[in-house]
Amino acid sequence: MSTPGPERVPSTVKVGKTSGQGKPPAGGSRPGASRPGAKKQTPGKGGKGRKPVTPVKVSGSRNWGPIAVAGVVVLIAVGIIGYGVFAAVKGGGSWEDRVNAIDGVVDYRAQKNAAIDARDHKDGTLQYITSPPVGGAHNGVWQNCMGDVYTEPIANEHAVHSLEHGAVWITYKQGLAADQVEELKQKVQGQDYMFMSPYAGLDKNISLQVWGYQLKVDNADDSRIDEFIKNARLNASMEPGAACSSGNTTTGPVTAAATGTGMTGS
Repeated sequence: MSTPGPERVPSTVKVGKTSGQGKPPAGGSRPGASRPGAKKQTPGKGGKGRKPVTPVKVSGSRNWGPIAVAGVVVLIAVGIIGYGVFAAVKGGGSWEDRVNAIDGVVDYRAQKNAAIDARDHKDGTLQYITSPPVGGAHNGVWQNCMGDVYTEPIANEHAVHSLEHGAVWITYKQGLAADQVEELKQKVQGQDYMFMSPYAGLDKNISLQVWGYQLKVDNADDSRIDEFIKNARLNASMEPGAACSSGNTTTGPVTAAATGTGMTGS
C-alpha cells in the first residue's frame, strides 16, 4: 500500500491581457520586439528575414589566342594585297615601257633614224645600219615566220619584212653550242610570229630583234629572252594583222627569183 506524498499545489499561469479570441490587441508589440538587444530583421530577397546575398563580380582574363591568329591573318592579307598592287604597277604601262624596262634592250625607235624607220620595198641587196637589222627598207617578200627554224643564214631583206609584221627574229652566233641552239629552238618551234637563224659576225652569242628594238645576250637560258618575246611579239608590229605565213622559206642572200614571189604585203 503506497504512502501518500505531499499534496501537489497546481501551478498558476499568468495570462496577459488579450483581445477577442486570445489575440494580442491591435497595435500591440510582438513578443520579443521590445526586448533589449533584439536584432532587427531587414527584408530582402530570398525569403523573410534572410540577409541579401551580394553578387560576386568575377574578373576573367582575356583569351589572346584568337586575337593573335586574327592579327596574323590580317597581316598576311595586307601583304598579299600589297604585293598584288606592286606587281600590277610593275607590270603595268604600255608594252613599249615593259620592253624598255628589260635590262640591255636598245630602243632604236626613240632615235628617230630615217634609215631604220623607212618601210618602203626595194629589190636586191640592201645596207642596214645595225647588225642584225631592226628595221628599214626591205624586200617585198617576208621570211616565213610561223615558228620556222633555219639552220643557215637568211637574207636580211626578207627578215626585216617579217619584223614589220610583228615577228621576233632570234639570231645566234655561228658555231654556238648545240645545247644552246636547242634551247632557242624550244622557244621558237610551234610559235607563230617567231623565227630563228644563225648570223655571221655577231658581237654576242644571241641577238633578238623586233621592229625598232634589240636585245643581245650571252646565254640561251637568260630570262630576259622570254621577257622580250612575251612583251614584244606581235605588239611591235607596224602592220597589225599582217601574216607571217606564205613567205620566203629559202636561206642565203636575197635573189632576183625571191623578189616578187609569195604575197607582197607592205
